[in-house]
Amino acid sequence: MNAAKVLAVTVLAGSVSIGLALFGERWLQVGDQDAESLRHGPYYGTLDSLPDLRLPTLEGRELSGSSWAGKVVLLNFWATWCPPCLREIPLLDEWQQRYGNQGLQVVGIAIDRAEEIARFLEDNAVSYPILLGNRDSVELSRELGNRTGGLPFTVGFDPLGRRIFSHTGEIDASLLESEVRPLLLGVN
Repeated sequence: MNAAKVLAVTVLAGSVSIGLALFGERWLQVGDQDAESLRHGPYYGTLDSLPDLRLPTLEGRELSGSSWAGKVVLLNFWATWCPPCLREIPLLDEWQQRYGNQGLQVVGIAIDRAEEIARFLEDNAVSYPILLGNRDSVELSRELGNRTGGLPFTVGFDPLGRRIFSHTGEIDASLLESEVRPLLLGVN
């Protein structure tokens, strides 16, 4: 067998092993629990309330999670090199513009270099704050339910700061309609 075939077989075997390990871990942890208990159970992270995070904006101003008290908050962890992250930003921006005056606050936490974020935002302005994430932010996303550390990762909180959902991967309007919109009806 030549070196290219050995490498290809090794990569394939490694990928299958990792996939099985992740599936097996979830299967062993989840057992026979129903979907509702999964969303709010320990599988989805240990932190169940809006953290008092303190992160800088691109301009260097520090924002704190306490400044969004009483609002429905969506924390969206993303990066400029992540295509699904970039696809969902227009939807998040649309929701911020449409429902911001009804108590919604979208907050982007960029896990990326400041220069890349600034370059992206020059061409793609958003109406919600973008904070500069760091290694602690990656750990925070895990505590909020992002077990694999994947991006994008979005977590929602009700006006009392309680976590209502965690979602790894690209979000869509149906998720926001089912999880977020009902909370906005009771805010004001």
